[in-house]
Amino acid sequence: MNKRTKALDEETYKWILSVMREGFTYHGVDYRANERIATVLILEYNLGLRVGDILNLTVDSFVKDCSRYCLDIYEQKTGKYRNFNVPDEVYQFIRDYTYEHNISPKSKLFLITERAVLKHLKVVCEFLKLTGIGSHSFRKVLINS
Repeated sequence: MNKRTKALDEETYKWILSVMREGFTYHGVDYRANERIATVLILEYNLGLRVGDILNLTVDSFVKDCSRYCLDIYEQKTGKYRNFNVPDEVYQFIRDYTYEHNISPKSKLFLITERAVLKHLKVVCEFLKLTGIGSHSFRKVLINS
């Protein structure tokens, strides 16, 4: 049986990110704010890529083409080549994140596992009493963060 995830509306998207960024207590366990996982989900939401592909990105993955930035990747799951323009706001968000966290251009943006992202998202959704939300939900609608 296929597990179905539902698309996120902007309000739910912001609610999930807000809880991740602030931290919360659930079943007696304190979960600290997690900006890194929130950033992974922001990029997944805005770029429409799978979590695994987001985790493999480096600053050098984004190539300047005249006045805009493009992303050239081979998708991990399908092996398909994708080339698309990255909105300026998203690229600037990535640049700011790498500057704040002292990440070099050749280093991966995130040194975490896909499992860590999925596990934290699951706990946040349980805390918020949201069902049918998975990492794929973040790929279904594109907005600017």
